[in-house]
Amino acid sequence: MQGIFQKENTDKSLKYGIYRHLPTYEKIIRNLVSFFIKKVIFLDVIFSYFCYNIKKQHPGGIRMSKKNLIAGQSGGPTAAINSSLYGVVSEALKHTEEIDHVYGMVNGIEGFLNGTVLDFQEALPGEQLLALTWTPGAYLGSCRYKLPESLEDPVYPKLFQKFEEMNIGWFFYIGGNDSMDTVSKLSRYAEKIGSDIRILGEPKTIDNDLVNTDHTPGFGSAARYVASTVREITLDACVYEKKSVTIIEIMGRHAGWLTGAAALARKYVGDNPLLIYLPETDFDVEEFLQKVHAAFEKNCNVVVCVSEGIHDKDGTFICEYDSAAGTDAFGHKMLAGCGKYLENLVRSRLGVKARSVELNVSQRCSAAMLSGTDQQEGILAGEFGVQAALNGETGKMIAFKRQSDSPYSMKCTLEDVNVICNEEKTVPVEWITEDGSDVTEDFIRYARPLIQGTVNVPVGEDGLPAFVYRK
Repeated sequence: MQGIFQKENTDKSLKYGIYRHLPTYEKIIRNLVSFFIKKVIFLDVIFSYFCYNIKKQHPGGIRMSKKNLIAGQSGGPTAAINSSLYGVVSEALKHTEEIDHVYGMVNGIEGFLNGTVLDFQEALPGEQLLALTWTPGAYLGSCRYKLPESLEDPVYPKLFQKFEEMNIGWFFYIGGNDSMDTVSKLSRYAEKIGSDIRILGEPKTIDNDLVNTDHTPGFGSAARYVASTVREITLDACVYEKKSVTIIEIMGRHAGWLTGAAALARKYVGDNPLLIYLPETDFDVEEFLQKVHAAFEKNCNVVVCVSEGIHDKDGTFICEYDSAAGTDAFGHKMLAGCGKYLENLVRSRLGVKARSVELNVSQRCSAAMLSGTDQQEGILAGEFGVQAALNGETGKMIAFKRQSDSPYSMKCTLEDVNVICNEEKTVPVEWITEDGSDVTEDFIRYARPLIQGTVNVPVGEDGLPAFVYRK
């Protein structure tokens, strides 16, 4: 076979064989190299563009397999806490490409440790889930479980082992100050061990005492209940012309937001309640009696609203004047009784008819007074939280930032839960009158938008609200 690679080729044949074909080989090689370089550059551009979009859509990183989301409720329930739960669950169920199952912790973190968990796809299928938005209480149940301060405590690896067993990728806890403390500890432990679980807090409290947020879901409905009930009690108290004093005791240990909401009950200047006392200022018994006596010049029936946590200049709670107050699991004093003490004081010192009314748990569980604004903001907070978690956020609490009072508008933001937990937001002193016996117009402008909107609660065949119950 004749060719340029035959052994018998002479130098002359090589010279006129191989050399003659070199330009052709060089051209082929150059074309091949050029082709592969162009392909590599093209693929690099495509890959870079793909990575850019993935990073933009998933700043917290992309998960290669589905994971599960779990939510829990903690602390005292409200009329809107289930609206936040609905927001979390309904939004999570939309993201089927990333979230497989949506679980609920029955009785909070304590129940989770005991293995009590439900699957929302089974517990509240289809339209049943919507009933959460008008059901008061805490559908999942609650707890008062305080996680240890030390992250070295064995409870933390136990919790995260359970998270791993259930393939949890997202954790939501709905609650107040103590619940945000739980979120803070879990998120810090997750960071410590390198866990990629996204841990977020959903705000809830009728006390409205969470910092770094304009207000919290739960407050608007409770404030609406307080204002409505105070107005009803006032109408009842004013049927006789005989002098009387009605003292209404309202929840609020250190923050008087709910008691201040009683001012919304007034229809005109000089209307009851004539006196409102918050725990942000010192309470003087003698000055109180003088003001009640002077109030009879305006109305023979005087309605007074007081926070359960009113105290004297030495910090002693007025309820302690009458009896010793116990403490709860978090070391907080369980306050009750200042209304009854003041009732007896007025009767004995002023010699007039007196009664006290303690609103108690009805402030937080009235679906009849559920604020439409409160309900919708609770749902919005839940939805926003899930979207934030899917974008990689963790160690945050969903917060509200007010845009304007009239017309009222707000937007959701994210705040570092570590600077929120165990802090307390009180009513600004400038929103309280100088003598400490009322709130100002600034407070009323702040609170009024939050009680707006009526929720039409469906009624069952028994004529009562059609709430949803956990089976």
